[in-house]
Amino acid sequence: MSKPVALITGASRGLGAELSKIFSLTHHIIAVARTIGALEALDDEIKSKGGSCTLAPIDLTDEKATAQLCRSIFDRWGTLKIWAHTAIHAAPLGPVMTIDSSDWNKSVKNNVTALAHFIPMVTPLLGDDSEVIFFEDKTIMKKFSSIYGATKAAQIHIAKTWQNETKSTGPRIHIFQPNPMPTALRGRFYPGENRNDLQSIDLEAKRLVSLLDM
Repeated sequence: MSKPVALITGASRGLGAELSKIFSLTHHIIAVARTIGALEALDDEIKSKGGSCTLAPIDLTDEKATAQLCRSIFDRWGTLKIWAHTAIHAAPLGPVMTIDSSDWNKSVKNNVTALAHFIPMVTPLLGDDSEVIFFEDKTIMKKFSSIYGATKAAQIHIAKTWQNETKSTGPRIHIFQPNPMPTALRGRFYPGENRNDLQSIDLEAKRLVSLLDM
């Protein structure tokens, strides 16, 4: 396969799905998510426009599954040109004094531990000129978002540390801050918000991709 390969983790919906569609114009897509139906719909749309896609319906917290994914990528393609990480678990909002241990543990497992385990697995697939993309959320310090905010901040701290470590060697680590979009996650956090006032997901995805110097 002559196209470079782009890995999108969290590809089934929202920003991850839109990035997959955009990158599919020039890259073969490996779409990772847990929701099989949404992945299949994404695959249909990409292929209807002449693109190519490989679906990986796995849970990123499953170390054996992610190790097998990375091994399969190496065996078939050898390298990745792009990795965009949009996967995030959002715990229910609530006061700090009501933090639920199961919500906390699930968020740490999905947002922090899974990433910490996945980076060493995916790094051998990344070249000096590969692009890795993470996404900040400026709302993480707002009230009632302690679990989501803490684990999202930890995720971005890992990304920024990796960015500092690879400035002179590659891969290129990007940390972008999307404008507010009408995603399912934002709908849960801001149920009364006028979604017409938000940037459309497809236009915001195009803006973010334009920030890459590729």
